Amino acid sequence: MVFSSFSFLFAFLPITLLLYFIVPQKHIKTKNVVLLVMSLFFYALGELKYFWVILLSILVNYAITIGMNDKNKRVLLILDLIFNIGMLGMFKYVNFFIRIVNHIPQCSINEVNLALPVGISFFTFQIMSYVIDVYLGKVKKQKNIINIATYITLFPQLIAGPIVNYKTVENELESRKQRWEDVAGGIRRFIIGLAKKVIIANNVAVIADAIFDSSSYDLGTGLVWCGAIAYALQIYFDFSGYSDMAIGLGRIFGFKFLENFNYPYIASSVTDFWRRWHISLSSWFKEYVYIPLGGNRCSKIKWFRNIFIVWMLTGFWHGANWNFILWGFYFAIFLVFEKLVGLKLLEKIPKIFRHIYSILVILISWVIFRVEDVGKLLEILKMLFVYKHSEMAKFISNNGDILEVWPFLILGLVFCTPLVRKCAECIIRKSETVGKTLMDFVLIGTFGLTIIFLLSLSYNPFIYFRF
Repeated sequence: MVFSSFSFLFAFLPITLLLYFIVPQKHIKTKNVVLLVMSLFFYALGELKYFWVILLSILVNYAITIGMNDKNKRVLLILDLIFNIGMLGMFKYVNFFIRIVNHIPQCSINEVNLALPVGISFFTFQIMSYVIDVYLGKVKKQKNIINIATYITLFPQLIAGPIVNYKTVENELESRKQRWEDVAGGIRRFIIGLAKKVIIANNVAVIADAIFDSSSYDLGTGLVWCGAIAYALQIYFDFSGYSDMAIGLGRIFGFKFLENFNYPYIASSVTDFWRRWHISLSSWFKEYVYIPLGGNRCSKIKWFRNIFIVWMLTGFWHGANWNFILWGFYFAIFLVFEKLVGLKLLEKIPKIFRHIYSILVILISWVIFRVEDVGKLLEILKMLFVYKHSEMAKFISNNGDILEVWPFLILGLVFCTPLVRKCAECIIRKSETVGKTLMDFVLIGTFGLTIIFLLSLSYNPFIYFRF
């Protein structure tokens, strides 16, 4: 079940809200039980076959943290990491390593027939952050299994994040206040995220898919760059739309999740981009991998080693394929370059040129991310820099839907900047009451338009569901 589906919008969500708000404010434990039951039901609807995976993860991690004391906590932490990484590796990476081994002469190991459980990368990282924080003494162990299970399975962010550290919601699990302002604000945020996904991401995806799913022989330089722009917009509005919906739903239920995106395409450097894109994942790797390795408080060689380790792992986290590892390595190179000389050089040139540099690096990265076949990827990367004529008329005739959705490309370019938000804030400043009322009517109209778009869709999965 996805947030942008009629079954979620008009069945699951209303029932969950009704059950949740029927429970009096003072009975937080009962409210947590409602959220836990509905979250497990939400996951089971989409992943019944591997429902046991999340249940086992809850029980094992809960038992390990409960059993931790000063004498055994190091051993238990190691066992916990082996379990969690082992589960993730079994489902996500085992076939990747089997394919590598099979390149050895006379090796022929059959790949395992295991589908990737939805959301396993997200909830596994979330669970590990809790256990590590208990080990480090940053949070108290949660003895109430209902509370810890609610934290792990909370349906707004269960499938595709943002990755929520336990310490950010620790107090809210025990005591939280439900205010109308929060509920209303959460609804507004949810509608914005839904519109991002359904109106913009799903439509620019038509262009990106038509280009990157075509044979490389049918493509040219112009088409490839167009595809890079379309996919950059698709993945941003798809993922940030999901994050907006998750944050909005969390706020409705009394939880304040941290932001996951901050207009990444206005970044003036690659470093700045990664302060704005998928913030929860970047923060996770910084806190639990980069800093423990020594961060930048070590020799330069070790510092650069730490950067490359983090970014190779970041790429590998996204998928068991060489293009994702290449994607992580690609960003590591630019981040090391900027830390050595790049940022000082960038500060000396006009901001517009810094922005152009960042956008070009980012667009190329999304091509690497999107094209999983390495042979095809190399051909397409060559087209980015060595001109090849695009048979545009022929391509459009073979993909007629592109003519219908190109205006959404323009819409995406506008909305990926803070321009619209600043205009809304300006209207509200002039007359707060009138401005907020006007914005609410705009959001109601946007929601209606979103429903109309949904009527024409049969399948609209989120990109990050497969990670």
